[in-house]
Amino acid sequence: MEIIKMDQVEGSKNKRGVIAKGLLKNDDVQIMNLVLEPGDEVGEHSVPVNVFFYVVEGSGRLQIGDESKVVEEKDIIPCPPNTKMSLEADQDEKFVVLNVKTPSL
Repeated sequence: MEIIKMDQVEGSKNKRGVIAKGLLKNDDVQIMNLVLEPGDEVGEHSVPVNVFFYVVEGSGRLQIGDESKVVEEKDIIPCPPNTKMSLEADQDEKFVVLNVKTPSL
């Protein structure tokens, strides 16, 4: 059995400027752990697959389509394919989310 310890996975700044940890990737799914420090943001973009976000720690602003809301720890937020999305750590705290894409890109 494989056990992935999220806190022990090395992360690096991704092309969007936030710390990203690749946790799992196969043909069916890609799971990234995004760590946004206060003031960090992932700019508006879209992907051609289903996405959902799971808030692991803290709170921050998530935009899906034309809606923008503050989300918090343990919230799950789905995003359909080809829908604009963005994240922002605008609540003066670390904003840690799992970004899950199905199928994998």
